[in-house]
Amino acid sequence: MSSASSAPRHNSPEKWSALFSGILSPEAVIRTVEPLARRTTMRVGGPADVYVEPASEADLAQVLRVCGEHDIPWLVLGRGSNVLFRDGGYAGVVISLSQSAFARIEVAAPEINCGAGARLKDVAYQAKAAGLSGFEFMEGIPGTVGGGLRMNAGAMGGAMFDLVSLVRLMGPDGQVRGCLPAQMKVEYRRCATLKDHVAISTVLRGEPAAREEIEQRMDAFNRKRWGSQPALPSAGCMFKNPRDVSAGKLIDELGLKGTRVGGAVVSLKHGNFIVNEGNATAQDVCRLIELIRERALVERGVELDPEVEIVGRE
Repeated sequence: MSSASSAPRHNSPEKWSALFSGILSPEAVIRTVEPLARRTTMRVGGPADVYVEPASEADLAQVLRVCGEHDIPWLVLGRGSNVLFRDGGYAGVVISLSQSAFARIEVAAPEINCGAGARLKDVAYQAKAAGLSGFEFMEGIPGTVGGGLRMNAGAMGGAMFDLVSLVRLMGPDGQVRGCLPAQMKVEYRRCATLKDHVAISTVLRGEPAAREEIEQRMDAFNRKRWGSQPALPSAGCMFKNPRDVSAGKLIDELGLKGTRVGGAVVSLKHGNFIVNEGNATAQDVCRLIELIRERALVERGVELDPEVEIVGRE
């Protein structure tokens, strides 16, 4: 997920939509007041003023150009697995790279060239079919390649940028360039470069291995994941792990499992998950986040930083 610019003084969704309608290809999707709760795994949050699915890189360049010229905030949304939209929605343009132009997966062992809209799970299975190891952790992450890069997504000891050889980026001016990982600002569960640039595609490099070994690791990761993580809607792990203890273990030790604010509840299965029992609001989730952070700071002197990105209007 990427974002740029602060909210303009006056919101004009219809005007913004008209600007895009005149310059994007007929295959592009443009909607106003688009509900975002159904586009996130937490299933909460208000609408986007404008929602756009570019059909090509040229479309995407036009969207970014118009946003820059008119000071319109923009944000790239993958499958919404690590983001929380506030109940007021997003005052700007939400861009989804879900069309086929951004979803290709091309294997040229030991490398895989992936579009930003490709699903991580699909990449993991293509890697297995090609006998390439290192991608197994992706199988259970409900996100896209672009979102995985933006958050340096990881699990089971693996992380996206462990595999990255090259990322193709589009800047706010619509220009595209290739970037090596060393040229990007990458850290634990963040890639700051992708706050104001859009990942279009990436080249990931694996290691040759027997398909049976890869499948065994994927199965083991899958069993571990579903044995410890809740099935109810969530945004994934809510907090980054502090230095000396996992966030889930800390929350468990504080006796916060099962703590509720409205329809948002700290999972009984895993303390680092806040789940939506069906009627939660984003405000419920945010209040529960703050309750957990306060208890951790007061009782243990630990500052818990959210891993999930919280965006939008109150």
